Amino acid sequence: MKTYLTILLSIFFTFSAKAYPALREQIQHIIGNAEAEIGVAVIINGKDTLTFNNEAHYPLMSVMKYHQALAVAHYLDQRDLPLSTHIRIEKQDLRPDTYSPLRDKYPNGGISLSIGELLTYTLQLSDNNACDILFEYIGGTASANQYLQTLGIEGFSISATENDMHQNPERCYENWSTPLSAARFMDSLIAGTLPIDTAYTHFIQETLLSCQTGKTRLPSPLQGTDARIGHKTGTSDQNEKGEWIGINDVGFILLPDGKRYTVAVLVKHSKLSYEETERIIADISTLIYQAYLTTNQFYPVINKNIRLRNENLKR
Repeated sequence: MKTYLTILLSIFFTFSAKAYPALREQIQHIIGNAEAEIGVAVIINGKDTLTFNNEAHYPLMSVMKYHQALAVAHYLDQRDLPLSTHIRIEKQDLRPDTYSPLRDKYPNGGISLSIGELLTYTLQLSDNNACDILFEYIGGTASANQYLQTLGIEGFSISATENDMHQNPERCYENWSTPLSAARFMDSLIAGTLPIDTAYTHFIQETLLSCQTGKTRLPSPLQGTDARIGHKTGTSDQNEKGEWIGINDVGFILLPDGKRYTVAVLVKHSKLSYEETERIIADISTLIYQAYLTTNQFYPVINKNIRLRNENLKR
């Protein structure tokens, strides 16, 4: 099976002019029938793009930890500091009322961890305490946002820490992005266009390739294939209406022949279950991946399978 997929990759990798309308129609079918606001952006080989509902602002949730990682890398680069630079962490830095594998491992603090280790906690495990420790180290969200704004990518804002959002859930909306902005930030990493030394960007890329969260989102259709995915997820709590404020995944996909594509799927105000919302992200990822593997004659089959799944969600 894997050999067959590899052959298809080499033959059908490039999107044809005919593939765009088919892919657009199928993604639009998914997002148009979901009880959620969904934005999607796809960047193909750093050039061609597809977007859906790109005019809206979506709460990034922990996807912003990728944005933060770029700001941390810039901070280190400007000061010629290695990723092995250590930060002292005390018990008061490890809030007990938030998601934090770091705190679970070192509940009493009194430790010193490298910035590389803290980035691993934020990018692979989405640790909230590690995130806020890094924000404090580089001068806060304002400092991070100021740097990110210099990169020439529009359509985002970073202004709330994890603790800010925990104290007031409405502040989740202060860290927002359009789908295309999120995809462009991710694509710039693997394109090598960031004005940051490759020692830092390579570390971020490799760390994202080992992300431990959201395996049933964008990575779902890639399991068992030769494709590699680096990604960052974001997940909220439910609001007073029972809606998920934001469930997201943004990633880059590296194919065996050296080609790539980048995907951002941002979902806000989902009335669906957590599992159903994740499944929508996986379905969109499936369509995009299949667009590389197959000709248009296979699209109706894929569309039928996902249409039936969507109809089941409505029941």
